[in-house]
Formats: sequence, C-alpha cells, structure tokens
Amino acid sequence: MNTADVVAASGYSAQQVRDLEALGVIPAAERRANGYRRFTDAHVHALRAYRDLALAVGPVEARRALREVRHLPEVEAVALVGSLHARLGRERAQALVAREALLAIGEEKRTDAPAVDADAMTIGELAQALGVNASALRFWEQVGLVRPQRIATRAGTARRYDVTAVREARITAALRAGGYRVPEVRAALTAVRELGDVSSSVEALDARLLALAARSLALLRAGAALAEIIRPASAPPASHPSRPSPHPPPAG
Repeated sequence: MNTADVVAASGYSAQQVRDLEALGVIPAAERRANGYRRFTDAHVHALRAYRDLALAVGPVEARRALREVRHLPEVEAVALVGSLHARLGRERAQALVAREALLAIGEEKRTDAPAVDADAMTIGELAQALGVNASALRFWEQVGLVRPQRIATRAGTARRYDVTAVREARITAALRAGGYRVPEVRAALTAVRELGDVSSSVEALDARLLALAARSLALLRAGAALAEIIRPASAPPASHPSRPSPHPPPAG
C-alpha cells in the first residue's frame, strides 16, 4: 500500500499517518527505491486500533499502549490490555456508587426529621465518617463546596458541620469518587442548594455511565486489532518456562 491507500482505508490524513508513525503508534513503514513509504495491512490495523483506543482511554494512553504491546513479551502485553479494561470497570463502579449515594441523599432530603444541634459534627468526626482526610474537608471549604459554621472556642474557632453541611460534604465525596472535577461538583451543589434535590446530579452520572459504556465498546472493538499486534495469526503461541517436576528423578 502507498500513503493514499492507507488514508482511504483508515480515515486518517496523510500527515496524521506520518505523525503516528513518528510517535511509534504504527510500525515504521518500509521505503521503496524511490523513497516513498510502503505500508501493509498491519499499519491499517494499528491505525484502527488507535482510533478506538483513543476514544476508550484517551490519545496519550492509547499511544503508550500501542507502542508497548508491540515490544512487550506476550504475557505482559495481554496484561497491559487487561489493565485498560479494568480501569474502565473501576470508573464505572465508582460512578455507580456515586449515583447510589446521591439517590440516597436525595431521599434523606425528603424524609429527614428536623435537624437538631446534636446532629452536628466536628471536622474530625465528619472526616472519619466519610473516609477522607480533614485536609480534604478544608480544601472543599476553601473552594466553596462545603460551608461549615465557625464557633468560638478557648483556642480560637472551630468548624461545626450541621446537617446541611454534612449532606453537602457527602455529595462532594460521592461526586469526587465518581471522577467529577471541582467546577462540576460546585454546579451539582448549586442545584441542591437552589432546587432542593439532586436530580441534575443523578442525570449527569447517568450520562457518565453511558459515556463509559461507549468507551468500553470502543475498547472491545480495538481488541481484535490488539490481539493481532500481540500475536499475529501466523505466529505460534508463546512458550512458557518449563516448571521443575514435583517428583525428582530416581537415583541411578
């Protein structure tokens, strides 16, 4: 194949093909006597794998993975691809946990008994309840995500988290666990404060789960091309180191 053939087969421009070759995403093309590149089906497979991998895990990680699977031993290359699937699985699990937390918090909003002073928590108590460091609560306060009260003490002032502040901290923890950035968490909390519910946050998590499903499908589509890169159809299975026999040979 020449460059035009690869462009037609892959959907990439000629410059993109050259750039991806230079980055090691596809193998270096052979050169003809006239200096023009000579490509094969392997280059097209790699380009298609890169498109789906970039959608699944981002272009930087996709470039790294395609460079490495070509040179790693088979077992390690397969493990690398498996780690990409595992990463998406963890992201999905985190988003589901965050969604469940938000739904539970929304239900509490409608069923909680009136708040009393005894429901308030100190920063240490709240940090332990959420499983985060106190420094995280201070940072969330600094960027406007959680708004504790300040009470006077003999040593100065201390933070006091009433029921509303505790709920905001729980929502923040749930969304941060789901991968949301500070501006996105702030928007969700604004909705909770202004509308009194978390429906927009749950909808955002539903959209995230749909996006994760699309990324997982893209990774599955890349699988066949990655398998061909790791072990071409004509290559024999990788040999495994011989294991010592559990029974020593008889003495002779």
